[in-house]
Amino acid sequence: MPDVIFPLDSTRPFTEQELLGHNRWHPEIPAAVMVKPGESFRVDCREWFDGAIKNDDSAEDILNAPLNSVHRLSGPIGVEGAKPGDLLVVDILDVGPIPQETGPLAGQGWGYTGIFARGNGGGFLTEQFPDAYKAVWDFSGGVATSRHVPHVSFTGIVHPGLMGTAPSKSLLASWNTREAALIATDPDRVPPLALPPQPDSAILGSVPAGEFDRIAGEAARTAPPRENGGNQDIKNLTKGTRVFYPVYVDGAHLSVGDLHFSQGDGEITFCGAIEMGGYLDLRVDLIPGGMETYGVAENAIFLPGNTDPQYSQWIAFSGTSVTLDGEQKYLDSHLAYQRACLHAIDYLTTFGYAPEQAYLLLGAAPIEGRLSGVVDIPNSCATVYIPTAIFDFPIAPSSDGPVRIDPGQGAPKASF
Repeated sequence: MPDVIFPLDSTRPFTEQELLGHNRWHPEIPAAVMVKPGESFRVDCREWFDGAIKNDDSAEDILNAPLNSVHRLSGPIGVEGAKPGDLLVVDILDVGPIPQETGPLAGQGWGYTGIFARGNGGGFLTEQFPDAYKAVWDFSGGVATSRHVPHVSFTGIVHPGLMGTAPSKSLLASWNTREAALIATDPDRVPPLALPPQPDSAILGSVPAGEFDRIAGEAARTAPPRENGGNQDIKNLTKGTRVFYPVYVDGAHLSVGDLHFSQGDGEITFCGAIEMGGYLDLRVDLIPGGMETYGVAENAIFLPGNTDPQYSQWIAFSGTSVTLDGEQKYLDSHLAYQRACLHAIDYLTTFGYAPEQAYLLLGAAPIEGRLSGVVDIPNSCATVYIPTAIFDFPIAPSSDGPVRIDPGQGAPKASF
């Protein structure tokens, strides 16, 4: 096992660890540790809410999830010799839940998926699902099952939801400017159009006390993906993946977190993967001047790993860019994927699942989402593929009609 350069003690909160990570992006957050090109190492990662979500049959914790405090990132990890304009090469050697532990923290043998309430972030289908729900998933080997979504099991595609390098001062300023302009177009929208810097609950590593307030007022939230990578939620960043990140500051300042045991494409409930804490084994290297050499001025490129479960049969649903009210939209691929997901949810309810159970399943299971047509005006076409082998009953249509399953206790809903 590689040396653990960023250890986390499961018995202590994130802010009381030997090394303090961060939950904002800013170029002036100092590196917590330094590594050399070619070096392999292990990084422990805390679940993104740092233990606020419990292994129980209530969704009150999802309803009141502290979004101002996410994500709890391990890092920054400085890379010796890295300069702006380089490409940082990151190999994911291994990734998994907290090793050999059972306990109250997500990652200690279990994880969770949540539907966020509309007033607390919402989700991809927040108009149809405005309330908070939760599903807890148990891990056995590499397989996930849930008492809240019965009759399914699947092999996890374990991956980091968030990994990226620190922005430069100018890049950070451009983020804040453009996102503030978007917010200004509808400042009272629920959920909001974007998340501005929020000093409340900011964690900034070893930033000096005299600089903390200034940096907290400038630092970007970690919720969206941006040019530096960040919260991309790409389920294919599995063991064996090689990622090439743009470098914007001396040392690159790589940070990681938000580990997922499994996820469907799009992480559609927002808290849509199976969230957990765990570890990442990484190796880093540099391509000097690689950003210009390969035309990678922004956004990472990657070579996916080859450890995904090999499902051979799928049931797929399509959607087009027409609203539920019948309004035609022009090549709206976002809307088309929403409609495909809603068609899948409607279908799954014919077997006995509640709509919320089906929605949680699409967020957690290794579904595949695809843009199938983006040129045939006026309709985009998007598709969602569900592996049939995850169900313990026949899922395809037949002349006998759908099998009626026992949906169990269902997914707990938060009360207001």
